[in-house]
Amino acid sequence: MREIVLDTETTGLDPQAGHRVVEVACLELVNHVPTGNSFQKYVNPEREMPLDAFAVHGLSSEFLASQPRFAEIVDSFLEFIGNDTLVIHNAEFDLSFINAELERVARTKLERERAVDTVSLARRKFPGAQASLDALCRRFSIDATARAKHGALLDCELLAQVYLELVGGREPGLSLADARTLERAADSEIAAAQPRPPRRHAPSEAELAQHAAFLAKLKDPVWLG
Repeated sequence: MREIVLDTETTGLDPQAGHRVVEVACLELVNHVPTGNSFQKYVNPEREMPLDAFAVHGLSSEFLASQPRFAEIVDSFLEFIGNDTLVIHNAEFDLSFINAELERVARTKLERERAVDTVSLARRKFPGAQASLDALCRRFSIDATARAKHGALLDCELLAQVYLELVGGREPGLSLADARTLERAADSEIAAAQPRPPRRHAPSEAELAQHAAFLAKLKDPVWLG
């Protein structure tokens, strides 16, 4: 089962107010486990970076001016995500920005139904508790110390760990490769195991005598009818 963890950084909070995507990142999961395949691009928003947004992610107008426009990365982005399920923290926000960018380049929007919103998952699992990415990292003892600034790829990596915990968790440090190694080792042990000799279960003379004495106490047993 292939899923794509997706995150964006933007110039603001509302694409309808002219705010744009400045970074998009994706991380591939197979059976809920990261494969190591990822996609990450900075994007020239073709506008100035507001100070409040710069304080969040640290991406300046000067840096982004030399990056490709969304139209230049859209093909590789769509190829990477394919038609697979998207795992997004606050899906409405990221999808609204991605879809606004897709609309600008005359591409089909991403359907909301294909996204798993981890905020909703967290609120159903822990009603009343904080559901921010930082709060969930603390809850699941996930190291988020590198998150001094928001970054789409780093947030994808953290969200992948959070998502695995939300859908059931796994042994710490157990990767897909580790799981396959353990399975192969178990199969080898089973194949190498020597069959045990058959054990005798015949009753002793004393046990037969006790059984006969017990049966003699029964009145009108059905097997003698």
